[in-house]
Amino acid sequence: MREMWRLAAEKKLAICPLVNPDAIPALDRMCAELPDTIVVIDHMARIGMDDTLRDQDVRALCILSRHPNVHVKVSAFYALGKKRSPYSDLVPLVQALYHAYGPKRLMWGSDSPFQVQPPYSYAESLEFVRDRLPFLRPEDKEWILRKSVEEVFF
Repeated sequence: MREMWRLAAEKKLAICPLVNPDAIPALDRMCAELPDTIVVIDHMARIGMDDTLRDQDVRALCILSRHPNVHVKVSAFYALGKKRSPYSDLVPLVQALYHAYGPKRLMWGSDSPFQVQPPYSYAESLEFVRDRLPFLRPEDKEWILRKSVEEVFF
């Protein structure tokens, strides 16, 4: 795995781990060992996938923000916490990530095709970011919905 991370750093490619909260300490070690590797953690490390949003999991993911090349996909709302729109139970999680990472290191993820399977939709997912996170300024939403992805992947 280290060789893959080294090569990704050399080629300026992102590593996108799809992990659960119990893998965060291992990610932290890899990020410390190979700090030039760009890392994009999928689906907020699936915190709350078991219906419970644990403070220690949120803190662990926020601690990873100490590594400047770590980003987090704010996505998979349908699979986390209460798993229902308007996803208001996820607001504190996103707010904690926002304060830890800032909008330039957060990005919305499409999670296709899962996020568009009934009863879920992109409209609900986008509405959550655009309308249900009152701490976000318009420019923050631009970063989360578009610019962060452009910076990292294009």
